Amino acid sequence: MATFPDVDTRDALAVSARIREHLLSIDPNGDLTLFEKTFDLLGEMFRGNVGDFRPIDLKYHDYQHTLQASLCMAELLAGRHRAGVSPAFSWRLCMLGMASILMHDCGYLKTAADGGGTGAKFTYTHVTRSAATAASLLPPFGVNAAETDIIVNAIRCTGPRSEISRLPFICEADELIGMCVTTADYLGQMAAGDYPDELEVLYAELEESDDYVHTPRQQRVFSSSSDLIRKSPGFWRHFVLPKLEQEFRGVYRFLATPYPHGPNPYLDAIESNMERINQRIATLAPEPVEP
Repeated sequence: MATFPDVDTRDALAVSARIREHLLSIDPNGDLTLFEKTFDLLGEMFRGNVGDFRPIDLKYHDYQHTLQASLCMAELLAGRHRAGVSPAFSWRLCMLGMASILMHDCGYLKTAADGGGTGAKFTYTHVTRSAATAASLLPPFGVNAAETDIIVNAIRCTGPRSEISRLPFICEADELIGMCVTTADYLGQMAAGDYPDELEVLYAELEESDDYVHTPRQQRVFSSSSDLIRKSPGFWRHFVLPKLEQEFRGVYRFLATPYPHGPNPYLDAIESNMERINQRIATLAPEPVEP
């Protein structure tokens, strides 16, 4: 069985090179300047080398997560191009899509003025923060006002409570880019080989965010890391998968070879992860009963 993914997503240079391969399969003469500048900017931001931004201090929504999602996005774009469906994406729209996925979680970054705790405290606002940061930092790379709107809307699609039909996309192609960005965000993280091992880390981020906004215990989605683990297969089966299929029009099928019903390595990897999670659920101690 082939290794999935076939590039080390801890290695930014390797991921960048693989993304370039996928993008140039769409247009061998395509101008990669916007992708390259945004990729470099994002890396410097996450290392704390841009303005007042501090290095990323999260272990789940870390730099590797963005690399995983970005790789998936490039594969989606290449697969959609091979499928020859309509409406076709222009090269420029592909570049705006890549800029969107690269910047989609930069809102977790703290600045010098953000005080204690980690960037996890911004979980409920990170989408808005990411969109605002992208709108501020990308125009010097040649992104005009209309293109900024496309990027902002695509980033806004990644919020779990976002309704894509309510976002002000100008045309179907722009809306589809948002669907691809969000699909890549979900699949990139859930297909990762260490996803089952990272759920406790994810819970710690969610707990910090709930503490930061003073969410009452009885109103929190997860009561413990064990509760999150128990709910993960249902989250995939009853929330993510229907959302990808319906709201995002099944664009994940562009990852299948052959399109649309061939083997899909991302879905296969997620199903494998769910099997591993179910095995762990069987060994968990019962949740304590509230008095």
